[in-house]
Amino acid sequence: MAKLRRRPRPVDAGHHDPWRRLRLSVALLAVVLVAGTFGYLLLGLGPVDAMYQTVTTVSTVGFREVGETTGAWKAFTMVLILAGVGVALYTLTVLLEVIVEGRLTDHLWRRRMQRDIAAMNEHVIVAGCGRLGRAITRAVANSGHEVVVVDRDAERLAAMGQPFVLGDATEDDVLVAAGIDRAATLVAAVTTDADNLYVTLSARSRRPDLFIIARARQETAEDKLRQAGANRVVNPQSLGGARVAAMAVQPHVADFLDVVMHDGSLEFRLEEVAVPSDSPLAGLDLRTSQLRDRTGAMVLALRAPDGAFVTNPPPEARIEPGHVLIAIGTRDQLGALAAAVVGDGR
Repeated sequence: MAKLRRRPRPVDAGHHDPWRRLRLSVALLAVVLVAGTFGYLLLGLGPVDAMYQTVTTVSTVGFREVGETTGAWKAFTMVLILAGVGVALYTLTVLLEVIVEGRLTDHLWRRRMQRDIAAMNEHVIVAGCGRLGRAITRAVANSGHEVVVVDRDAERLAAMGQPFVLGDATEDDVLVAAGIDRAATLVAAVTTDADNLYVTLSARSRRPDLFIIARARQETAEDKLRQAGANRVVNPQSLGGARVAAMAVQPHVADFLDVVMHDGSLEFRLEEVAVPSDSPLAGLDLRTSQLRDRTGAMVLALRAPDGAFVTNPPPEARIEPGHVLIAIGTRDQLGALAAAVVGDGR
């Protein structure tokens, strides 16, 4: 059986990062200053005079010599000038590059974005910024949920206008930077089925309770993704075909569902409400709970913990912990339903 081979990691572009070069140049300058000070100490100067002589030499100011200019003094000073001036000029050049190119502003913006991601909780992570990933990100953001996008293409990420992490989603540290330990959902929508499999495996091993949706290009990959830990596997081609078929057979129903689920132009919308273990409605039937009278929302279906649906549930249908109520109503009605389920509406 052929083993699944992991593709090599992308080439590190860190040597093109001016901030990395600035840190390196500052470190080199510090080494030169320390070495110069130590050298002048060996040549007989005191600590303050040694530091003074080093700084004036490296900066090419050269007010005056504070020690006896022996042959060893002159030789050491010449070496310090050649090394120190070069490092100082390089540091100044990199610093000007950072400022002139707007790197400082970009760095501060990225730091602020990292703090925003670190403060997120119960957000959605979208791994992959292709056409599907962009569509998912827009839909999630439009629904009012926080979303973090992960991709290796910086230009595509910047064009999204959403918080992002630049990197390979198959790497654990990238998922950690995206806040996987606090996220509610992960969508694996990178380019290949193999990468989606790695993303799913990495996420599931770190977060056994995370809800994972994986995109499958090939039907043969669907079972593998489920075995890797995906809660849902979506094949865009199959899903698109089913939607086109629905439009061909029942266009009005399909349009209505699209508007209710995605458009937001209608007053009514569909929502799901989970029933917690301490819900005051647990053990009651729909008639006794009087949810329709109390909230105005209509319960269209109940989903049991085993995944089974009860559509158009009768008044005798019991509400149990772990059930999910699928309801339709206005924003206020659905908010009242959620409050009643968790006990805030009593």
